[in-house]
Amino acid sequence: MNPFILALQARNLTVEIHHHSAYQIVLSNDMPFTSTISGTKHEGIHGFLIKPHVNHYCVAEKGTLNVLNIEPYSTIGLQLEARFTENKDTVVFESPTQTNSFFQTSRESLEVNTIIDSLLSKLPNIEYDERITKIVEYIKANYFQSDITPQTFADMVFLSPSRLAALFKKQTGSSLSKYLLWTRLRQAIYMTLSDKDRNLTDIAYDTGFYDLPQLNKYMYEMFGMPPKALKHNSDLIQVY
Repeated sequence: MNPFILALQARNLTVEIHHHSAYQIVLSNDMPFTSTISGTKHEGIHGFLIKPHVNHYCVAEKGTLNVLNIEPYSTIGLQLEARFTENKDTVVFESPTQTNSFFQTSRESLEVNTIIDSLLSKLPNIEYDERITKIVEYIKANYFQSDITPQTFADMVFLSPSRLAALFKKQTGSSLSKYLLWTRLRQAIYMTLSDKDRNLTDIAYDTGFYDLPQLNKYMYEMFGMPPKALKHNSDLIQVY
């Protein structure tokens, strides 16, 4: 149970110069690629990890990339923060061996699920409160409802919104509103990439956003690009 990782695997991915408010891990699944990070061009690399708000640009026109975005204030985001050396905001992986060493994964195993499992294995075991589990299940089934409010969740578990917010943050490291947002963004990204003929305004409504401008705002804030750019700049393999 960790909603604060949004991962996808895509081929022919070209990402414009941008920055975002999430930690990002980008790993080659087959061929080296080129990325410009904070103005420095890195050619023939196999991946990188960057902090939020670091400008970067990627070109992997003939290969497949695994891209993982992590909410920075979640438990897993805080765990990643501790893995940077002092005064550094980027870790570049020049070879698969360096990637495997950093994430403590088996040799030549760079699949998305392998990396996710490695990240989660570093977290302490938490027995989630049944009230949190109930709300998580509700969000999975009802994320598309745009009228969900903090009071909606509070009424479900008979807590005040403030007490519920404190409990959720204690167990996940981040907020209930961010959980809902990341769930909606995951669905919006999946729809955008899996059905490129679908109208983006319809996708926004179908995933719980008020309108397309709101979806654009959060997509750019979290991932550095609007859904239109994502739609036309890659071929989706899978969203995790």
